[in-house]
Amino acid sequence: MTGDKVMTTRPAISATSVTIMAPDPPLLARFYARLLGGELSPEDPGWIQLRTPGGFTISVEEERQWQRPVWPATPGSHTSTQHLDLRVEDLAAAEAWAVECGAVAAEFQPQDDVRVMIDPAGHPFCLFL
Repeated sequence: MTGDKVMTTRPAISATSVTIMAPDPPLLARFYARLLGGELSPEDPGWIQLRTPGGFTISVEEERQWQRPVWPATPGSHTSTQHLDLRVEDLAAAEAWAVECGAVAAEFQPQDDVRVMIDPAGHPFCLFL
């Protein structure tokens, strides 16, 4: 609702990108560029974008007070508030590629058809069938 008006029709809204925080945006953006392919915007120490082949954009913004999240969450720890879900055709091959790009597999894996990975800045992301 805006002011006194009641909206009865949803206006055109679409998701085109996600922005994630990191202590070193170019480093993390290069990781995702290698993992997913795509083109990086010109590097800026505080902000960089990756346009993926599927048309989705990942923006990485500098966070000077960065704390690596803990996954899965534990009481009193800094936890992740979001993560990327990446559909794959071959889970084992995708996991091996992610590791080659610089990710690590999370110690806890909650499902057989999903691999929780941790990117170089500590964000979890999921590879799934």
